[in-house]
Amino acid sequence: MISFKEGDVVSGKVVRIDKDEVLVDIGYKSEGVIPSNELSIRKSVDPGDEVELGEEVDALVLTKEDQEGRLILSKKRARFEKAWRRIEAAAESGEPVEGTVIEVVKGGLILDLGVRGFLPASLVDIRRVHNLDEFMGQKLECKVIELNRNRNNVVLSRRAVLEEERKEVREQILGRLQPGQVVEGKISNIVDFGAFVDLDGIDGLIHISELSWSHVNHPSEVVSIGDTVRIKVLDIDRDRQRISLGLKQTQEDPWQRVVSTHRPGDVLEGKVTKVVAFGAFVEILPGVEGLVHISELADHHVENPSEVVEPGSVLNVKILEIDEERRRLSLSIKRVEGQNMPLRDLGAQVQEAQQAQVEATPSETPDLDLSEEVFSEPPPEVAAEAEESSGAADPPGQGEEPVPEPAEPQQGAEASHEGESSQERPDAPADSEEAPGEEQD
Repeated sequence: MISFKEGDVVSGKVVRIDKDEVLVDIGYKSEGVIPSNELSIRKSVDPGDEVELGEEVDALVLTKEDQEGRLILSKKRARFEKAWRRIEAAAESGEPVEGTVIEVVKGGLILDLGVRGFLPASLVDIRRVHNLDEFMGQKLECKVIELNRNRNNVVLSRRAVLEEERKEVREQILGRLQPGQVVEGKISNIVDFGAFVDLDGIDGLIHISELSWSHVNHPSEVVSIGDTVRIKVLDIDRDRQRISLGLKQTQEDPWQRVVSTHRPGDVLEGKVTKVVAFGAFVEILPGVEGLVHISELADHHVENPSEVVEPGSVLNVKILEIDEERRRLSLSIKRVEGQNMPLRDLGAQVQEAQQAQVEATPSETPDLDLSEEVFSEPPPEVAAEAEESSGAADPPGQGEEPVPEPAEPQQGAEASHEGESSQERPDAPADSEEAPGEEQD
């Protein structure tokens, strides 16, 4: 019969499996009993899933003899002690440990390492994992990043293992990639400034300006996560391990079509894509835009380009200049024969102004607090008062044209007035009237 004490780890053979306990022969006077809750760190386990008849197991002695005289053992605690020593050694050396995912909890995963190890969700993979359930039952290799024996606390990181592995792969990929190469990759992430491509172990960036020859508001308009794309390697920063990629470089350059098929003076149909303070951009081919300067919008003066055009307008434009080196087009709208660009909604604006004038009432006239002198014609009552006051103030002979008194006829004067009648001289007095100012006899 073997000699042992409580706390020792003993070995034995499984001789019986019940639904709530397992009996183990360790060479003592009676079989040891392992309750089902002492078989594994898992919760609610079936003893038949943990051990088999005849299997050799290690168990820690909890009680040498309980009230019923039984020897109580714990398989999970014996395994815990062995696992803890192994985990401590791995933590010191930096070597990874392997465990099976047994639970998905809030914020991460629980791994069976012989002890319960916690793997935070942020450290499960290099990228954020949205569905942790897919790891249930999998064996994962992790590094120990935190260990506390008093609290039986073990924190793990799978990301650290993956990054170390990818570091070697990344160096190999960087070694074989060269600027100008065309390679395949998978879109791994999309951000406002571009899209990241997984090149079998290292990510490269396609900047938003390198996604398409045409204007792109957001990368999601061109690619989606998971898409497989052919891209061109534009630049490699080996020190910072960064790769710049281009998607549009693997597609036909529409600018070459412009250079080869069009000349200054050509008239084309285009669509206004953007209106800015200095003019409007017009797309004449997919991926090719030209600028219509504000001075080339219309024959009349244009204060703001939005007075004449708006995004989405389809119109004809004339090519003024093709700058092949700078990849720029200068266009004109006003130089297209037969195309007049009136002010947008000017008729409506005039009609609204006229309607407002008709509907205006005296009460709506604003009080400008102006002197009556600013008006060209005074009100009737003011004019009458002014006339009366001027008549009273002006001395005789002033303010009105005087009526001349008739002079006495002189000799020879009759001959000069011969044939004149009173009708011809309305100011002359009639024969029966006396000249004013003379007394009657």
